Amino acid sequence: MKALTIAAAAALAFTGTALAQTTVVTVPGEVRTYVTEQDVPSVAYDGDVVVGTELPSSVEVHTIPSNDAYAYTVINKKRVIVDPHTHRVVEIVK
Repeated sequence: MKALTIAAAAALAFTGTALAQTTVVTVPGEVRTYVTEQDVPSVAYDGDVVVGTELPSSVEVHTIPSNDAYAYTVINKKRVIVDPHTHRVVEIVK
């Protein structure tokens, strides 16, 4: 009985860890290349721009003609790729 209790506790602990992981988005290379080649003005934004930041709807995002799953903008002189539906930053282009 003790072994069963320990096994159940371990299973719950590992399940919690798996649920805490974040989803990693792999942006296609051609999207990254397109974003680096575009000349758009930088928008000032108060706050940290990190992956997962949801930008306000007032920030204009630009579509990517070859891939409508992504959009981009330049925030505080950083090029960022965003989800066009949620305005959530999915990658900061370096």
